[in-house]
Amino acid sequence: MDLIVEYQAQLIAGTVMTIRLALTSLFIAVILGLLGAWAKLSNSRVAGFIANVYTTLIRGVPDLVLIMLVFFGGQVTINAIGAATGLWGYIDISQFIAGAGTIGLIFGAYFTETFRGAIMAIPTGQIEAGISCGMRRSLIFRHIIWPQMVRFALPGFTNNWLVLVKTTALVSVIGLQDLVYNAFTAGRSTRQLFTFMFATLVIYLLLTAVSDVLLRALERRYNRGVVRTN
Repeated sequence: MDLIVEYQAQLIAGTVMTIRLALTSLFIAVILGLLGAWAKLSNSRVAGFIANVYTTLIRGVPDLVLIMLVFFGGQVTINAIGAATGLWGYIDISQFIAGAGTIGLIFGAYFTETFRGAIMAIPTGQIEAGISCGMRRSLIFRHIIWPQMVRFALPGFTNNWLVLVKTTALVSVIGLQDLVYNAFTAGRSTRQLFTFMFATLVIYLLLTAVSDVLLRALERRYNRGVVRTN
């Protein structure tokens, strides 16, 4: 316990970095998920094909492989294109950008299916009723589609978020000083790796537990007034 107190600043800094990484990845994933769901539900064959290729490819490749490909291969590719075209100079992709971008890309594929299923669960008669009443598309989305989409998507959203939080641990392999990286460094330097890994386990459990409580409270709020039938 004395070691944990001694290295608490390092663990706190790592925890903050992990939270930043998770929230940034979540933002990217939600944007990609909404775009992917729109593409799959649209009448455009091209958009639907691109979305299907995206979700199939991302879900078929291990997360760690994608992170390493983006960090090591992405930077080389971007700088090679810049050197060949002269459009930009040397670009340095940081561990944070590579990690957040890749995790956001990965979970964007999962959120695509979550949002698509949620939208498809909305009774079409409600949307048709809005159209017949002369409501603009923006009003239909804001008052009919969005509230119900959130309600139907929250269970899947919660599950994806909890998995995303745990996936941030993979970014430590490319040198980002997140919770796992800092705990591993402290454990190796003190030869008490089990102690710091156990502390990491506890911190991740706290993060996921708090997230679960907050998201379930949000789910109850959106389900308020909904009549359930057996």
